Amino acid sequence: MKMAKQVILTGIRANNDLHIGNYMGAMLPMIDMATKRAGEYQVNLFVPDLHSFTTPIDHSKLQEAIMNNLRVFVAAGLPLDNPDVHIYRQSYIPAHSELTIVLDCFTGVGEMGRMTQYKDKIQKNGDDRVSVGLFNYPVLMAADILLYNTSYIPVGDDQTQHLEFARDIALRLNANFNQDLFVVPKSVKKQHAFFGKDQGLRIKDLIDPTKKMSKSDESGRGVIFLNDTPEIARKKITSATTDSLSRVGYNTDQPGISNLLELLALFSSRSLDEVRKEFEGQTQYGPLKEALADSVANFLTDFQTSLAKVDDKVLKSKLETSEKAMNTAANRVLFKVQQAVGLRPRD
Repeated sequence: MKMAKQVILTGIRANNDLHIGNYMGAMLPMIDMATKRAGEYQVNLFVPDLHSFTTPIDHSKLQEAIMNNLRVFVAAGLPLDNPDVHIYRQSYIPAHSELTIVLDCFTGVGEMGRMTQYKDKIQKNGDDRVSVGLFNYPVLMAADILLYNTSYIPVGDDQTQHLEFARDIALRLNANFNQDLFVVPKSVKKQHAFFGKDQGLRIKDLIDPTKKMSKSDESGRGVIFLNDTPEIARKKITSATTDSLSRVGYNTDQPGISNLLELLALFSSRSLDEVRKEFEGQTQYGPLKEALADSVANFLTDFQTSLAKVDDKVLKSKLETSEKAMNTAANRVLFKVQQAVGLRPRD
């Protein structure tokens, strides 16, 4: 009997504008993984649209944001013609919600209350302004993973607790019902070994280079979005934080300059050593900013041209094909669980 391929699963954000930090730190590694690993593995890239409103959003814009973010991935090079690459929307697979309810009943309130992201939101906003959906987020994430017998999930530091919970709940139900209901995802250590040390590249904010570039930045001055015009990007780079040392250096005392050097290396496709050799020691910051602005402007021009050429018919056709296959796969796992807990008759 032919063994099924191991599954690599990752989520594509369904809301908020994507920026160059998302592109370099998350999108390109996903696409590289899909290009290189598909064939040996099954690669599932899904839109976690149910997760999108665990915190308040503008619901009138969600549908367009879902499709636009999928277009962005296609423009960045996602291989839609590969049969081992699947893209699908979470809410189009009802098994995600159904399995979540079952898993809820085997999950302790204390387990969810100890999740760092939840505690941070409670501290910041108070109990009444944090939704049950956010509290329950790790259970839905576990369902996302377990429905497809997933082995590998690229996770950042802020998601490691959630991955460990997915492993715990899988082991718990397997033990409770004395059968292999779920494939247990690999440990965090094995995930990092599989995906490599470059997982989770963190692009820093232009205004506050001590923090990563974030969509939640209200001003947007330190963030270059993928839909920014080259002119807007130039202005943001020109206004980027530097210092009063008047000497280009790559060190902890110059986080702003170090950030600009790192970005230039990324967007000019050169090594950081090459960029440092060219600019370190210069007494003016203008040439460094100008070089970075040129590189980012060229990137945005090329990327936005590719985005405009994305064929929605091809994208929607791939979605329909993938969602049909994923419904079949997810329902197979869900049915085993339903039988185990007594919701369906056993053969």
